Amino acid sequence: MKKALMVLSLALMGNAGAATLTVWTHFGDAELPWLKAQTAAYTKATGNAVNIVSVPFDQIPDKFIQSAPKGQGPDIVVSLPQDRLGQLAAAGVIEPMDKYVTSKTDLDKTALSAMTYNGKLFGLPMFAEAVAVVYNKKLVPTVPTTWDGFIKAAQANTGNGKFGFLVDLSNAYMNYGVFSAYGSYVFKNTGGTLNPKDVGLANAGADKAVSLLNDLRYKYNLIPEGVDGGVAKSAFTDGRLAMLLTGPWDMGDIKKAGIDYGIANLPTPPGATGKWSPFVGVQGVMMNAYGKNKVASAQLAKALVSSAAQISFNKAGGRIPASLSARVSLKSDKVVVGFGKAISAGTPMPNIPQMGAVWGPWSNAVAQSVQKPNANYSGILDSAVKEINSNIK
Repeated sequence: MKKALMVLSLALMGNAGAATLTVWTHFGDAELPWLKAQTAAYTKATGNAVNIVSVPFDQIPDKFIQSAPKGQGPDIVVSLPQDRLGQLAAAGVIEPMDKYVTSKTDLDKTALSAMTYNGKLFGLPMFAEAVAVVYNKKLVPTVPTTWDGFIKAAQANTGNGKFGFLVDLSNAYMNYGVFSAYGSYVFKNTGGTLNPKDVGLANAGADKAVSLLNDLRYKYNLIPEGVDGGVAKSAFTDGRLAMLLTGPWDMGDIKKAGIDYGIANLPTPPGATGKWSPFVGVQGVMMNAYGKNKVASAQLAKALVSSAAQISFNKAGGRIPASLSARVSLKSDKVVVGFGKAISAGTPMPNIPQMGAVWGPWSNAVAQSVQKPNANYSGILDSAVKEINSNIK
């Protein structure tokens, strides 16, 4: 019934004159057949033909910027992450989509924010990801909701070759949720516009965040030196780790290991001004600002992010839908439900080009902050932000 309604709605939106749309995509394996099936349904409903062109993921942004002004680019791209959105919007090659979308209530607000640049919606979110606590139910029946309870559960499972909680402490991306909880931020967000001249990675909250990361190693004795994401995942799949902070990308290996797992948000850190809010990565459909078939392109873009389409997309490749109703329909899927909650509680990773100046200095500072007990957090972070500011043009 849902499929019939979607086809009917597409038919009602169809153009009087048929168009031929070009779609660039990096999808492969199970996701490319899904896209072909969706575009075939769109063609049947509207009469508009769709030509799908496979382009390597890392080549799409530069090729798009070069070809779009010449009228040689795609009508839409399926899909790109928000960290390239700012670059494309600043280059003027992607179309603001607000006027094509009559309702946004079914799309996750965090995902919509990620696709927004300078107050304008430049892409329709398809899927998202964020980190969360994946736990072994055999060792920890459920993740405690308080920080004290969390630490006690982790310590109770630590020792004799086993671990209670692991995360790559030196990874700034993985640990952003702690920074956010204490009031730290990368760029100040005012009404959906990020200010690259206001970097909040050396404020009092940032000091508290790296201090807590340091405590996880030297005060609570939970995370030994040398633990990276690979080591942590291996410990979990071996059944030697109770709680792992990771993202959907590791769930394939965890499922293969046969671990009876659950997924939960990290509890609010002690003395934090807000809740744990991890970085959220979003990929969405973007339209060519120079395209000659914008109405038809918008129709296809909206069809690809509809609830029915996202449910089938999840079943094809396991992605976490941006559609809230799709998540409800997939409520029996622990991965969708668990990471869906983390995504909704999260903070969109900055989508402006200046983010490229942040990763190196910030990552080095986080790594340096957990190399010895009670490091000079303020000095380390101040130096990092000074370097970030000098790198931002």
